[in-house]
Order: sequence, then C-alpha cells, then structure tokens
Amino acid sequence: MPLFTATKIHDGYGWLPEGTTVELNADGTVIALYDQRIEGATHFDGVLAPGFVNVHCHLELSHMKGVANERTGLIPFLRNIPQHRDTFSEDQKREARHRAFDEMLANGIVAVGDIANTTDTLDLRAQDKIHFQTFVEALGFNEAGAHRAFSYAEATFNAFAEQQSTNKMVRQSIVPHAPYSVSSTLFKLIDSHQPNSVISIHNQESEEENKFYMRKEGKVRELLAQLGIDDGHFAPTGKPSLESYMQWLSPNRSYVLVHNTYSDSYDIECARTYAGETHWCLCPNANLYIEGRLPDINTFISEGVNICIGTDSLASNHTLSVLSELTTIKEHYPQISWETLLHWGTANGAKALQMNDLVGTLKPGMKPGLILLSGLDKGEKPAVRRIA
Repeated sequence: MPLFTATKIHDGYGWLPEGTTVELNADGTVIALYDQRIEGATHFDGVLAPGFVNVHCHLELSHMKGVANERTGLIPFLRNIPQHRDTFSEDQKREARHRAFDEMLANGIVAVGDIANTTDTLDLRAQDKIHFQTFVEALGFNEAGAHRAFSYAEATFNAFAEQQSTNKMVRQSIVPHAPYSVSSTLFKLIDSHQPNSVISIHNQESEEENKFYMRKEGKVRELLAQLGIDDGHFAPTGKPSLESYMQWLSPNRSYVLVHNTYSDSYDIECARTYAGETHWCLCPNANLYIEGRLPDINTFISEGVNICIGTDSLASNHTLSVLSELTTIKEHYPQISWETLLHWGTANGAKALQMNDLVGTLKPGMKPGLILLSGLDKGEKPAVRRIA
C-alpha cells in the first residue's frame, strides 16, 4: 500500500508528530497512521493534509468572471448579476463552469457546498469526482408569491434529487438566498421541507441588510424598488437581520451562515440562542472583491465559533481555491497559525456540510484525499498539489 510522509502532516485538526507516516490503500482510503517514518515511504518537502472542503460556491456563475467591477458594494453587485448572467450562450456557460470545476479539482478541493438557482451543475455532479451538497436557493420577497417561489425551487431540487452517484456523495436541500430576498412565508416553507437538512444562507454580507431590518431604510429598499418588488408588507423589526429571520426557522437544525462581513458578537449570541449547530463560513476574497473589507475574524475566534471556508463565485473572485482564501486571511491576520487555518479549510468544512464521516480528516477508514502544500510561512506564495 502507498506510504507517505512529509516535513509536516496536518490531520485536519492539528499537526501530527514529526515523522508520522500515512498509509493509504489503492482507492485513497486511510489504512493507518504511524508515528514513525516507515521504510519505503515517499517523502515530500512541505505539508501533507486532507483535501480541502469548499463550503460555499456558485459554480453556475463561473461564466461571469470579470463581469462585475470590484469594491462597488453588495447592492450594485447584486444589480449586476441578473443584468448579465443570461447574456452568455449555453456553450459559454458550460465551458466556463467546467473550467472552474477543473480548477477546484486542481486546487485540492474534495467536497463543495454549491449554490444552485438552476439545474446547470447537474453535469458537474455527474462526473463523480467530488462530493456535492447542492443548496437549491429559493428567492421571493413578496409574501403573496411565496408558494410560487417555493414551487420553482422544489422543481429544481427534484431534478437534483433524481441524480444518483456510485462514487461520491450527492445531496441537496432547499435554502433561503438571503434575508432581504426571502419573505417570512417563504422562510417557513423552506424550513418545513427537510427538517434535518443543512440550511445555508448569505448572512450580513452588507451593512445595508441590517439597516433594512432595523429601520426599513437604505440601499436594500432601492434594490427592491429597481427590481419591481413591493416591500409594503414588510415591517422593520428594530433588530439585526440574523436575530429577525431566525424566528422563522427551526432551532434544532444545522446552519451555515455565509460571508458574515458585518456580523458581531451580538449576532453570534443570537445564533447561539435561536439556532442549532451553527457554522460561520468566511469567503474573504469575495468580501474584498465586493465590499472591500473582511469580517471581524478575531471576534469569531474569541467567541469560539465553528469557522469554515468558501470561495463564493468567479463573479466575485479571481480563483476557486480554499488555499487562496486561507492565504488572504493569513495576510490580514498574521497571528492566526497555519495549523488553525488548515483546520478551518478541512475538518470544519466537512462538519459544516455534514460530510465529516467521509472527508476532512486523516484517520483510518476515511477517504479524505491527500494534498501537498508548499510555501507556508516561508515568504513564498503557497501552492497546492493533489497527491491522492
């Protein structure tokens, strides 16, 4: 069986003892970890780790790379998406998402939480190359149209549910897009669909979201008006968005809160009060691309929350690479160790997608993929290569 050792090995949680050897079988399943170098093992200069887990991605938007200007703010960015996403041919869309998918594979990603508003990514899941949790988004802020909006999402969900895989996990759930694009009725319909499924939601990506919920003012209102959406039914809650929308969702399920650019300790406490298991997904490169700022990561660390990593889309990023996201965090928060960052990008991501029995950690019986990282803490640009 293949034996591998390296300068350092990270098991998804932390560094293993120096000299550890990993034994895999032919299909990549971890057979054993030995706390010594085994004769005949292949040695690598660098860091061996489990494959990365990309908790939040929009593969279906890959054809929009470079279309949106950077640092315009979320609301102008959101205006841009519907204006341009269908100005490409089906061949252009297909070629772009397949290039993006191949890029993710090359960047050591073994599982993805992929956002879907269409069935475009069925062809990517059919390749059976990585595990997919497809989050089918429901959108509709008009209360009267909630059932129609849910029916559309349900039809998309059913198309994904019909797809089977013999090699990888393919799973799907219906989720809300964001607090400013989903009505209270639609939130409740989503919540009742699969009581045990993971709920992913774009959370507090812009300060305008909180302004809208607290005082019904700001650029969210302008966006809704420009889209022809009547917000007359909406009464401000006087509370931040997270505390407001959690009342329409069940407290005993798992949540992935995405972006969190303007979340603070109060929001974290609200999530503890109103939600079940909560994972805070950071997409730093997209945050910088859209809003020009990062979340207050120190607060998340001090609060001890579960942090995981996403890439968002090529409409808001230059690459689909978890390592690139971790490198950006390291550049802005140099005190965060690579041991911690790799934990966020592997084991924590697997737990967020409820795939921690498949990927995310190096331990016997798991098939997490094996990647080689170079350039960490060496003043070089970090790089990744798939080993198994």
